[in-house]
Amino acid sequence: MSYIAIIITYIIVSNFILTQFLGLCPFLGVSKNVESATGMGFAVTFVAAIAALITWAVQNYILIPFNITFLQTVAFILIIASLVQLVEMVVQKVAPPLYKALGIFLPLITVNCGVMGIAVIATRTGYNAMESFVAGIAVGLGFLLAIFIMATIRERLDLEDIPKPFKGLPIAFIVTGLMAMSFMAFDRALLNNLLG
Repeated sequence: MSYIAIIITYIIVSNFILTQFLGLCPFLGVSKNVESATGMGFAVTFVAAIAALITWAVQNYILIPFNITFLQTVAFILIIASLVQLVEMVVQKVAPPLYKALGIFLPLITVNCGVMGIAVIATRTGYNAMESFVAGIAVGLGFLLAIFIMATIRERLDLEDIPKPFKGLPIAFIVTGLMAMSFMAFDRALLNNLLG
C-alpha cells in the first residue's frame, strides 16, 4: 500500500474516532476548547507514530523470533505507557497551562484504544517499519482533525441558546454522530478512485 493511501485511509476513510469509534474518552473530554484539543491531538499523534514504529520492531525482532507473541498486548501497553510518560513530562515542563488543561486525559492516552489499535493493526496488516510509522502519524492526524473540528463546534455551541437537556455532553454526542455520518461519505471506493 502506498504511503498516500495509508495517510488518506487513516485520516479520512478509516478515521479512528469518526468511523471506528476508538479513543472517544479523550475526544469528548478534551474537545471543549481548541487550544487543549490541539495539544491533545499533537500528543496522540506523537505517541501513535512512535508507538507504531517501536511496537513493529518489538513484534518483528523480539516477539516473533523468540516465539512469545502471546506477550504482544503486555509489551505494547508497556511501550505506549512509557511514551505517554515521556510526553507527559515534556508537556508539564514546556507548557504547564496545557498540562493543566489536559488534566487526567493526558495519562489516559496510555489506554487510548486508538493508539493500541494502530499498533496492533500495523503489525497484523504486514506493514513494514516505515508504513507502520506513517500509519501511526496518519491515525494521530485523523484524531487531531476530528478533535479540532469538534472543539471548534463546541466553542461555537457554548455561545448558542441550546435547550438545557442538550447542553454539554448530550449535544457533543449528537455533533459526534453527525460528524461520523459525514465521514461515511468517504469510503474505500473513493480511495480506489483517487489513487487508481
